[in-house]
Amino acid sequence: MMDFLSIMAPPFAACLVLMGIHTYLGVHVLAREVIFVDLALAQVAALGAAVALVIGLEAGSTAAYTLSLAFALLGAGLFTATRTRRHDVSQEAVIGIAYAVAAAATILVMDRLPHGAEEIKALLVGSILWVSWGKVLATAALYAVIGALHWVWRERFLTISYDPEEASRRGYRIRLWDFLFYATFAVVVTRSVHIAGVLLVFCFLIVPAVGASLFTRDLRSRLLLGWLMGTVVSMVGCALSYLWDLPTGATVVCTFGAALAALTLIRVSCHGGMTPDSHS
Repeated sequence: MMDFLSIMAPPFAACLVLMGIHTYLGVHVLAREVIFVDLALAQVAALGAAVALVIGLEAGSTAAYTLSLAFALLGAGLFTATRTRRHDVSQEAVIGIAYAVAAAATILVMDRLPHGAEEIKALLVGSILWVSWGKVLATAALYAVIGALHWVWRERFLTISYDPEEASRRGYRIRLWDFLFYATFAVVVTRSVHIAGVLLVFCFLIVPAVGASLFTRDLRSRLLLGWLMGTVVSMVGCALSYLWDLPTGATVVCTFGAALAALTLIRVSCHGGMTPDSHS
């Protein structure tokens, strides 16, 4: 038991820290119908990290992190510029294209490194098992600042996400607030990718929010259910990783998938549909 705690306590704590902020952001992502924006921003940040390695910056250094963040902020600017109320071209299409191009560019860049395949794997699945308590605490402090900003600006962010027409009537500068939203998103994603990898970061963002949305439309209830689901799944995934000697990040991702499938079956069997009733 003590061995389990000494090994798995830091990665489990990291899961909780990442899950807390990403579940909240996931609620916004579902409302904006840009499901893959986290995946795209994560891949753009990963491209920045790959470029940093190729030009000789040390992995995990401040310079490498800054370059990765710069790439993510460019992605935030792109997604801000392409969000309109017209639907001539879906923003989700732009996000998908950005992800595909960034993924392909990452492969091309990593091909210049002697161990490019291993580096690509690290970017995808991360190395959350080896996270230190110092990095967990620093990440928690950063996300607390981001969370405080979203709390202060919650009215604008929520109105723009859920009712952009009302936001326009109130005179909000939607492009400015969109950029602030995506910029804070980029800061979170860049930090998260360096800890957990692209795939696990995407799961933290979308799976708890989707699982909660199966049962309620109330924002507060969605957050509470999403946090509860994320905590339980992270605990189970970390335990399975330890017991079966499996990669922690990939195990937690698969556990999220299994949990969402189970919740979907429960929802369908109990209510006969995929969306919550209007009185939920």
